Amino acid sequence: MSTEEFRNEQQFITDLYARLDDLRDQAEAAVERALRTPGVGSSQGRLERDVMVAEQSGLLSALNAGESGLCFGRLVFKDGRDHHIGRLGIREDDPNRTPLVVDWRAEIARPFYLATGYEPMGLTRRRHITTRGREVVSLHDEVLDLADATRTGHESRNADEVLLAALDAARTGRMHDIVQTIQAEQDAIIRSPHRGSSSSRAAPAPARPPSPCTGPRTSSTRTASSSPSGPSSSSAPTPPSSATSATSCPPSARPASSSPPRRALPGVRATGTDTPRAAAVKGAAAMADALAAAVRDRQQVPERGEPLIVPHEDGDLVIDWDMALEARHKARETLLPHNLARPYFVFRVLDALAEQLADRIGADPYGGPNFLGPDDIALLAKGIAANPDVHAAIDTLWPALTPQEFLADYLAEPTHLGDEADAGAIRREGGPWTPADVPLLDEAAELLGEDDSALRAAEEAERQKQIQYAQGVLDVSFASRTYEFEDKEELDKDASEVLSAHDIIDAERFAERHEEADHRTAAERAAADRTWAFGHIIVDEAQELSAMAWRLLMRRSPSRSMTLVGDPAQTGDPAGVGAWQAILGPHVEDRWDHVRLGVNYRTPAEIMAVAAEARRAADPGFEPPRSVRSTGVEPWDRTVEDPVKETADSVAAELREEGRIAVIAPVELHPGLIAALPEASHGPKPDLTRPVVLLDPRQAKGLEFDTVLVVDPDGIRDGATHGVNDLYVALTRATQRLGVIRPA
Repeated sequence: MSTEEFRNEQQFITDLYARLDDLRDQAEAAVERALRTPGVGSSQGRLERDVMVAEQSGLLSALNAGESGLCFGRLVFKDGRDHHIGRLGIREDDPNRTPLVVDWRAEIARPFYLATGYEPMGLTRRRHITTRGREVVSLHDEVLDLADATRTGHESRNADEVLLAALDAARTGRMHDIVQTIQAEQDAIIRSPHRGSSSSRAAPAPARPPSPCTGPRTSSTRTASSSPSGPSSSSAPTPPSSATSATSCPPSARPASSSPPRRALPGVRATGTDTPRAAAVKGAAAMADALAAAVRDRQQVPERGEPLIVPHEDGDLVIDWDMALEARHKARETLLPHNLARPYFVFRVLDALAEQLADRIGADPYGGPNFLGPDDIALLAKGIAANPDVHAAIDTLWPALTPQEFLADYLAEPTHLGDEADAGAIRREGGPWTPADVPLLDEAAELLGEDDSALRAAEEAERQKQIQYAQGVLDVSFASRTYEFEDKEELDKDASEVLSAHDIIDAERFAERHEEADHRTAAERAAADRTWAFGHIIVDEAQELSAMAWRLLMRRSPSRSMTLVGDPAQTGDPAGVGAWQAILGPHVEDRWDHVRLGVNYRTPAEIMAVAAEARRAADPGFEPPRSVRSTGVEPWDRTVEDPVKETADSVAAELREEGRIAVIAPVELHPGLIAALPEASHGPKPDLTRPVVLLDPRQAKGLEFDTVLVVDPDGIRDGATHGVNDLYVALTRATQRLGVIRPA
């Protein structure tokens, strides 16, 4: 083994991190300088300061993200090219020189993932560089051109050695970032070309790549990543941390062990919990029709013979069934959302009341035409419109609603569900919003709309004010220039030779140039805007989302350009749609591609055989992905009188092995297991860095451990809507050893 090769790579890594530190220092200094610049007295100065802060802060974020796994590979080409591959591109001061490290998403990096001995893609060798922090710990070379006689002493025995070493490494609880070990079928999905609005791709498999699926499009389009379990399932964020222009937005579903509160709807924090039945009812597609019908219920008319009476100085005004019905019909004809259609209802009622009053005070007692003309009637309508009693009466018939107040009222007395048991499951008075409420709030926002006419009028008034101010500035500028000359002839002569501000800009454009710019990133603006549309959306754990959550996501993607990642066999949420056709059919019919990852890179063959057998109990035709590795350690299955004691003894034995242990059991067994396992972390937010962690099956989704002990598998299978899927998930969390403990 060549120590010189090792020293050379270590020196390169050392120099590379020195360059990273230098770039970070430059970015930090630039931010500090910009923040110290007051920018007072000059709009241009403030603009330049804010832009500098935003740009350098974004650069600093990307550089900080590159600290881990900055460089993990090297490509040596037959034509003499030699490139190191890493999480992000790093250049020297001279931009014309070859980058020190090439970003893994660049086209030139593809051979690192795709080249084989049969198709070397121009390579002579491919080197995998394994680091721990900033220290090189191993090198693995793959010779792809047998004609190359050069040997380094770091040649691998086979092409899978690096991959298997990564898979055999001790777990941390969260799934590992797989940027360094992407395989060919995963790379094909990641880099697949955009195919327009009719293409969605589904990639179900337990070995799904959670972070690289964001691919190169994050830098060129507005991209959102969504996961029902939030960012806890992978050690790398989704999208990868080297991409800073995308936003992560968990729309709904279960609260995960370390997920933040759901905030897909700006201003809403979903901190409550639902029963499984309530979550299933709220997530069903029928809720869309129920909410639409409930909104129509808020558009009322008085009962026949029971009109609304509004006091007026010229006699009571009457809003009866016929008047309100005709006004409601006109408003609904617009097909606008509730709040946007409301002004049409209001104006029609006001016009009818003005006509009613005109008939009363302007009628000719001898049967002639009304004494009041159109202008007189318009004045009457204006007076009626200023009457607060009139508006109070109208509000009882067609109220202005917010999504929050509408849904709170609806949940207090659910209607249009067709089943009183379903209504009872979701009925509640007050309380915090739950994750399953978020898609309902979004649906309500869509049905209600937001009447922003007053806001737009205020903005236009402010704009006109700024234009008037700009005109004043231009006038003062012109007047001061005129004052410099003694007579008009001299002024006219100078004006023919020198342009003034009046010659090159008008007041409107002058005002626009001094408008405050919005320097928030696209991700920040998207997080604050419910109506924000994305060019591409990536959905992890897609099988977990409810039908209502899919309606929310589809509204965010008018082009329907999405990458969906998940495994229907692992559906655990009570409202999870699961099957790909059921997910996509209502929205894109059959215009989507399905790519199945047929190789499992994480779960050993011995463990996958046990998990597949459990899954076939509900689906005899189930075929799991083929496991790429075997540990030689067979899972064990014991039936015992005291499962709690057996679990404690098994944990004590496993602690002598390397790695972390997860005990996965139904929540009913947790009190006894907590007492028997004092060393185990447990609860809603368990510490996954502890050697032992106690989880329920739902908490285990998206996590991985060296050893897993599944306690009472029959209880897991029978205890939930998708119990067999929960059991399948529990059995596939282990990367090394699996034990099953059954109560006698």
